Amino acid sequence: MARRPLPRLLRGGTAQLARTREFARTAADGATDVLQPLITVGRGLRRLAGRARRSWSATPKDRRGPTLLLVAGCVLGVALVPFGPGLALIALMAAAGWAGRERTPVKTGPDPAETARLQALYEALVPYFSVPDDPAPLYTHGGAWNAVFRDPVFDGDGRLTDLRISYPAYFTDGEAASRARIEKVLHTKSGRGREYRFRWDEEDNQLLLRVLPALSTAIAAQRFVTAPGETVLGFTDPDAVQRTVPVTDGEETWDASPVIWRTGPRSTEPHLLAVGGPGAGTTTLLRSIALQVLPYGDVLIVEGGGTGEYACLTGRAGVLAVECGPAGALSSLEWAAHETERRLIAMNRARQAGRPAPEDTRRPLWILVDRPAVLGHLAAADGHQDPQSLLQVPLRHGRAAAVTVVVAEQSDAVDALSEAVRSHTRARVVLGTAGPEEIADVLGAASPTTPAPDVPPGRGYARLGTGPVLRLQVPATPDPYEDAAHEAHRRAVLELLPGRPAAEDGVPAHRAARPAGATPLSVTKAPATARELTGTPVTDG
Repeated sequence: MARRPLPRLLRGGTAQLARTREFARTAADGATDVLQPLITVGRGLRRLAGRARRSWSATPKDRRGPTLLLVAGCVLGVALVPFGPGLALIALMAAAGWAGRERTPVKTGPDPAETARLQALYEALVPYFSVPDDPAPLYTHGGAWNAVFRDPVFDGDGRLTDLRISYPAYFTDGEAASRARIEKVLHTKSGRGREYRFRWDEEDNQLLLRVLPALSTAIAAQRFVTAPGETVLGFTDPDAVQRTVPVTDGEETWDASPVIWRTGPRSTEPHLLAVGGPGAGTTTLLRSIALQVLPYGDVLIVEGGGTGEYACLTGRAGVLAVECGPAGALSSLEWAAHETERRLIAMNRARQAGRPAPEDTRRPLWILVDRPAVLGHLAAADGHQDPQSLLQVPLRHGRAAAVTVVVAEQSDAVDALSEAVRSHTRARVVLGTAGPEEIADVLGAASPTTPAPDVPPGRGYARLGTGPVLRLQVPATPDPYEDAAHEAHRRAVLELLPGRPAAEDGVPAHRAARPAGATPLSVTKAPATARELTGTPVTDG
């Protein structure tokens, strides 16, 4: 059968039809823009009328007569007022325009991509939260995620940031291994490279997952508002502590949440141990502590690394010594042990005589030891005793004698620390990238968050005694003599350094810096015996 030819209009008018449709669409868009105010007002009048109709339907029948009377009285009053009808019409149009405006739709639930993520997470938890004998399991393959997941929150990239998970009562949430398996699954499925905090509510069988924001690294060394005997180790999450201190970054000042370590006669954690890998920030922590305590105490620094990280403190007022070699470290630590004994004896004699303790025994003495394992290895090679053995007296009796010991060691040499250091340093800090097992071994408790794979220097965890494990960011306290350091941070450290005391009457500058009644100590090499230090025996005679 031969095909009939198309009409001429359809054969030659395709382009004309397309132009006509485009013109009509453009005209409609232009008319919509011009008439948009009228459309908005009309939509508002319709919504106001609907509200009035619903209000009238909800009004009881015995109250409709008084309501009509009240409305009629209002209309009559408006009509009698000069310019009343015009003002009433303007008010009605304004109300209609406000009611008819286009509102941004409120998101009431996850979108399809977020729903797929939640369903995948639900399916991943099925093997862990279900058993074959459960007659009504909460978790089944192909089940509904919204039956066990509550309050999901996503970030701009569509990844979970908050989620409340319900789990069956028979799950062994009291076992650390069971918890760790669930946390690992959630960490893997929700996105790697972030820090997650998991809070288990055993009473209600619920698990709260939350992604923690990164701690600020912009806080540099500065004078923090603290009481005597308080030292700021760093800063943590706002909801982890109940105290804030003002901090300054350039011209900007805000309140930050500090991790405060309290020392002194009534402290339950009088000494501190910091552990971290190379570049983790343990030396930065010791420098920060030294700058905070120098205004009211004396500092003795023993550096085992021999890299000159504390050269900026050499000869400063209040700095008794900065030792880098085994011989100087042994002499300085021997002096520290004898000084601790001398203080105890002087304080005991003062109590027996009914007098206050001497002034030189009340001034805090801080012993900062960086990498003692290296010094112990060098001392053993030379046939000398381990410098750590000389820390036993300050560690045991330092709290009563106002002596505080801070030890920093690298994570691969923790086994070389002496038993005295391990048992008497109840304040602990772990810095740098560390696994959950290493954190638990040092702090004595598991970290409340999943450790991040890459962290800035000075980032880690802290635990004071038997308290909770807190996230920690140490204030930026670089070596001011290092050119690669941030210029603003270098200037901040230089401003905090005490001045070098001038020599008086032929006395070296470092001896002139000592307070009245205190025992002198050489900056380069301490005397070998306590009799040379004090001029008196170290035993109570």
